[in-house]
Amino acid sequence: MAGPRANWKGHLKFGEVMCPIALYTAASSSERISFNIINRKTGNRIRREFVDSDTGNVVEHDDQVKGYEAGNGRYVVLEPDEIAAAVPDSDKTLAIDAFIPCDEIDDVYFDKPYYLAPQEIGEEAFALLRDGMREAKVAAIASTVLFRRLRTVLIRPYGDGLTATTLNFDYEVRSAEEAFDDMTDIRIDKEMLDLASHIIGTKKGGYDASKFDDRYEDALAELVKAKIEGKPFKKMAAPKPSKPSDLLQALRDSAGTAKKPAQKRKSANSNNARKKAAKSDGATSTSSSRRKAG
Repeated sequence: MAGPRANWKGHLKFGEVMCPIALYTAASSSERISFNIINRKTGNRIRREFVDSDTGNVVEHDDQVKGYEAGNGRYVVLEPDEIAAAVPDSDKTLAIDAFIPCDEIDDVYFDKPYYLAPQEIGEEAFALLRDGMREAKVAAIASTVLFRRLRTVLIRPYGDGLTATTLNFDYEVRSAEEAFDDMTDIRIDKEMLDLASHIIGTKKGGYDASKFDDRYEDALAELVKAKIEGKPFKKMAAPKPSKPSDLLQALRDSAGTAKKPAQKRKSANSNNARKKAAKSDGATSTSSSRRKAG
């Protein structure tokens, strides 16, 4: 069975040490169900074409070129050789710029993960770097041109190899203030905080990726299978919306501290029974005293 195909091959450089490496995609969407666009009337697949926005004529692939809008509907045309000349030529070297603490980079900068593995003649140098980083508890920042674009890469030890995660540039990450600027300053009541802490404590656990299923993909697969076999597909019942309630009551219900109506009735019935029993015992005791006195 053939091994996975490398997405990129080059050399990893740290100091004056070089070792040949390959990058392999660590996360892929190729297993997801994909759809084609079909003409409902004919059942034929629809073909996508690029058309001229003014003439409406189809533009063939060789006549398509990249352009940047300079304003007022005017475009600057960029030929492929001009773009290639402007982008730094890749020397196929993933050069390590610095070693940093493993948790120094904020997760919002993470883009796409790759497995980084050695090619045969570079295994010793690769293992030296991997074990040295693991011993020092550090990650590495490196840079190279990947897929026609200069990229910054975070390299970390992972099992027998390394992972290389491409990083977003600073200008690509939106400021958190844009998302949180409209939030009001809210003071949380102590009871609410205690209840929330209790709920969090009861839900503590670990992460096992194998226990999380893509239910959407599974449902699509079942639907496609039913369609192919000509069988009726049972629709899943939509979840019922929860009844509106205030936050404190919802927390009490979640924490199990609120009494259910049935429990209240049971408790009330028990109290009534005890009261009746007490009255009965009292009456019996009084009758016995009278008989003894008589």
